[in-house]
Amino acid sequence: MELKGIIPALLTPLTKEQKINEPVLRQLTSHLIESGVHGIFALGTNGEFHLFTKEEKLKIAQVIIDEVKGRIPVIIGTGGNSTEEVIELSKQMEDLGANALSVITPYFVTPTQEEVIVHFQRITEETSLPVLLYNIPSKTGMSLEPHTVAKLADVPNIVGIKDSSGSFENIKNYIHVTKDKDFSVFAGTDSLILKTLGAGGVGAVAATANMVPDIVVSIYTSWLKGFNNEAEEAQKKLQPLRDTFQYGTLPSALKKAVELYGIPVGPPKLPVSELSGEGLEKVKEMVAGYKKQNAL
Repeated sequence: MELKGIIPALLTPLTKEQKINEPVLRQLTSHLIESGVHGIFALGTNGEFHLFTKEEKLKIAQVIIDEVKGRIPVIIGTGGNSTEEVIELSKQMEDLGANALSVITPYFVTPTQEEVIVHFQRITEETSLPVLLYNIPSKTGMSLEPHTVAKLADVPNIVGIKDSSGSFENIKNYIHVTKDKDFSVFAGTDSLILKTLGAGGVGAVAATANMVPDIVVSIYTSWLKGFNNEAEEAQKKLQPLRDTFQYGTLPSALKKAVELYGIPVGPPKLPVSELSGEGLEKVKEMVAGYKKQNAL
């Protein structure tokens, strides 16, 4: 399965008791497929991967893979600090039927570029699945340098990267150093989707697609058809939603927005609290604005 287009960075629905909400996880997954997304990216940052046990991660993946039933690619995040831990989880996700893996750089520790190359090489030796690198320096404390990505792009089953650095310059550098390789660059910052496509990227792993998948998909489909004005308009429509992310610890604002929109994804995983006060009011205003425009 080719990885390209708009791939939502899936939220993980929870009950008030902090348990995985399987019916809503199925509901959200099906809704996104019906909205025309090109894949599912589960257990990423917005999926709160770092707060779940291995057993919970396997349960989440199992439910999504069962619900998707091969209709679109399912990419599962298996990243962690220990190389051994990532290998073990990656093998289990492969056994469950994942189509690809996303592996974030180690966090808390700050490995050198040489160390992180060995980390990814070891992981890919133990799985036959395609691997998407995941760069998000604001959360991990380290960034994959372009020369590192160029070297990793030569590893047969490392097929691309999701860049959430927020830097378009970084995305352009990744595209430049891998232009002669079979390697795909995805925007991981939703404000940069159209710019990334224009620079030679293949799509986006987009958190905003949890709430407004139709708008996010239309950026890609309009761009493909050469309708640049329509693509630009769709890109601009994401900003009010993105602007509310500042009002709570990730992903509390997005979870509340999706809940108000109509899919009861529930609270964030503790220690992150549900949105309240001014932040809640701002999100309510934002959702009402989208509804007024018939965007939902």
